[in-house]
Amino acid sequence: MAKVSVLVDTDVFIDYLNNGRFSSVFDSSHFSVYYSIVTRKELLTKLGLREAEREAIVAELSRCRLINLSDAITARYCNLRRQHPSLDKADALIAATALVKRLPLVTRNKRHFRIVEDLPLFGE
Repeated sequence: MAKVSVLVDTDVFIDYLNNGRFSSVFDSSHFSVYYSIVTRKELLTKLGLREAEREAIVAELSRCRLINLSDAITARYCNLRRQHPSLDKADALIAATALVKRLPLVTRNKRHFRIVEDLPLFGE
C-alpha cells in the first residue's frame, strides 16, 4: 500500500505533542508527514518554551519532512493574501505550501482554511 503524503498544520503538531492526539497520522506507516517552515517557526518560538519541550519538538520534526519556502509558494501566498485579506498570514503561507505541493492539509482549524478553493482538508 502506498503512503499518503499530508501537510500537517501547527495545531495538529501541538495536539500530538501535548496529548498524543492524531497519533494515527504521526505513528502510522501509512502516512508521510510534511510540515511548513511556518509550523517550525510557530512551534519553536513559543514564549516560555522549556528546553525539554524544545528537544521533543525538534525530535518529532526530525521524523517528518520540512518544506521550505520557494518562489512558487511565495507567489501562491501573495495571490491568496490578495484574494482573501482576512486569511491570517501564517495560515495563508501554510495553505500556499499545501496547494503548491499538492498535499492535503491536516488541521483542526478547518474554518480558517475553508475559503481557500481547491485545498483538501482533513481533521476535525
